[in-house]
Amino acid sequence: MPTASGLTTHRTVTRQAFFPADDVIAELRTVLASRPHLDSITLAGSGEPTLSLSFGEVIRFVKNEFPEYTLSVLTNGSLMTDSGVREELALADRVIPTLTSASQKTFKRIHRPHLSLRIYDIIEGMVEFRTMYSGALWLEVFVIPGVNTTAEELARLKDAILRINPDQVQLNTLDRPPAEEWVTAATDAELEQVYDMLGMTGVENVGSRPPISRATRAMTDDTDLIRATLCRRPSTVEDLVLTTGRSGSGIVKCLGMLEQNGEVTSERGTRGVFYAILPGKNNGVT
Repeated sequence: MPTASGLTTHRTVTRQAFFPADDVIAELRTVLASRPHLDSITLAGSGEPTLSLSFGEVIRFVKNEFPEYTLSVLTNGSLMTDSGVREELALADRVIPTLTSASQKTFKRIHRPHLSLRIYDIIEGMVEFRTMYSGALWLEVFVIPGVNTTAEELARLKDAILRINPDQVQLNTLDRPPAEEWVTAATDAELEQVYDMLGMTGVENVGSRPPISRATRAMTDDTDLIRATLCRRPSTVEDLVLTTGRSGSGIVKCLGMLEQNGEVTSERGTRGVFYAILPGKNNGVT
């Protein structure tokens, strides 16, 4: 699938050992030993996290040794057809899969998935997962105007959502430079229209919600806060002001320092100049 930094060059549905589980567990143990304040420990990654064979082992470690933390998983849902993946996901406190369309044609257009993937099978996997999962299941719907917002698309999507029966549906939209020019952000009015057309309880518009909590913002140094935000997604200066609650002048100063240090890069998009962390330059921010 496309990523925030460009197109995916290697599509796979084969689970692999991408990293030694012991290394990840050792780093987590070091970070969590002081019991820092965290809203959630979230497994995501630069790709689909359930592809990793270490996925379940890392979840079990966190839940066994640091059970006080909420553990969340962001997933594209493509491997929820696998019973083993479903069992590992069931260990998490919160699972947030993405569902953009219930139509194979639109699914292929948006995600450019591995040739073996069928959205109907993925939906069935989500339905099966719901029957065995007692945690919080939040479904993210990424809204692309004119692509998955037609009456037919939304009717199919609504039927799928009702079958999956998530605890919450989050409507989201583009907020970074797209991999394709035809991908545009939904306006607030368009998001409200999708909300009305779905016409069900538990739907929430989170497209403009800052991803970092107030408590975290208050406890974090300006530069580290900007790094943490840019690790989540490319952002403009205006985005960073909204997300971090810091002043524009302070953010510009920090960005200048980070650019000078070779930690961030910039790219002009439709909404202005977007800043992003360079690969391998996250300085330990997760």
